[in-house]
Amino acid sequence: QVQLVESGGGLVQPGGSLRLSCAASGFTLDHYTIAWFRQAPGKEREGVSCITPRAGRSYYVDSVKGRFTISRDDAKNTVYLQMNSLKPEDAAVYYCAADLGLACAVVRAPLYTQWGQGTQVTVSS
Repeated sequence: QVQLVESGGGLVQPGGSLRLSCAASGFTLDHYTIAWFRQAPGKEREGVSCITPRAGRSYYVDSVKGRFTISRDDAKNTVYLQMNSLKPEDAAVYYCAADLGLACAVVRAPLYTQWGQGTQVTVSS
């Protein structure tokens, strides 16, 4: 069964950090572009970051640049999103997604065919 499973979400205070993981099963990630999206209540799904195979290229939406870092460990079939200096506006359900052959210049949800179930990130004091 092909699936992506996110983990690592939770409750954190403003200024805190979390590391999200996206683990694949049923297929290997090494040839896939992986993206992270987030969706807050009442808002559209937003592309946060992506990374191409062999970490050749990465992309971040302006609002997270300098605070979030995407990385991949193909040996573990896992992609990570390190989130530092979290703000209340970062609170959302975070999803990872995967697809082949994407350049990662932008992060658009319709381009991705494999999706995880999401993990909740809450930023509150």
